[in-house]
Amino acid sequence: MCFLGASYISSNQVNAAIMDFQTQIQGPRMLLLHEPSFIHVSTIQCSSKSIVPRPSSSNSIQKSRESVKKPGKREHHLWKRRDSAGSGQQAMNLVRTISGLPNEKEAVYRALDEWSAWELEFPLIATAKALTILKKQRQWMRVIQVAKWMLSKGQGTTMATYDTVLLAFDQEKRIDEAGSLWNMILHTHTRSISKRLFSRMISLYDHHSLPEKVIEVFTDMEELGVKPDEDTVKRVARAFEKLGQEDKKDLVIQKYGCKWKYIHFKGERVKVKRHPFVD
Repeated sequence: MCFLGASYISSNQVNAAIMDFQTQIQGPRMLLLHEPSFIHVSTIQCSSKSIVPRPSSSNSIQKSRESVKKPGKREHHLWKRRDSAGSGQQAMNLVRTISGLPNEKEAVYRALDEWSAWELEFPLIATAKALTILKKQRQWMRVIQVAKWMLSKGQGTTMATYDTVLLAFDQEKRIDEAGSLWNMILHTHTRSISKRLFSRMISLYDHHSLPEKVIEVFTDMEELGVKPDEDTVKRVARAFEKLGQEDKKDLVIQKYGCKWKYIHFKGERVKVKRHPFVD
């Protein structure tokens, strides 16, 4: 097939012009009322292929983008997650096992070793859940026994475990053991001791009326740059007051005391400024 085109002429236009010309010259009784129209072109191009419209560049780009599949996002974990499936049932079994035992260290430790004997890894999650259950049941002696057994295995050396053990020591009035554990924590985890753990130890000494120990722990707290909370400030101020050091009490309240407090006025919670020397 041949087609003509200056810039671009469709085949339909060429066929229409040829048919118009043939009808004018083939009719025997038809006069030519006007001259046949010719198209003047500068170039002639022949092709045996049918004309197919070229796809636009935007469509081709869009199809190429659709054909390219993006690889899936990979998640890289820097730690291996411990399997916690069935840890709740394990914790309940542990609580039931030791609840019926006498308060003997050897018997409790033997039962705990038998409980964890068939585990490939130390059942840390189940032990932590068992400590939480015993804490809610206020079985402080069992909390101490399980926590000591876990720490003897080199497991569970976290601030949460230490906080639970110190609370159990406080409830069982085992002040000397609490002091020994605190000294170990202070020398082992000097820069990572949390505010909560400092508050726990100060609360323990304040609960048993040991103002000198309260001031000692507060001194370590200041040296490490840990800011006390409001309850700790009150306990430290009370300790200075018991020791007759009113000037240091006022300095502590002025430095660390909360400058504002909330009161209820006409049914609304209002923030008011607190006097620095008034508890």
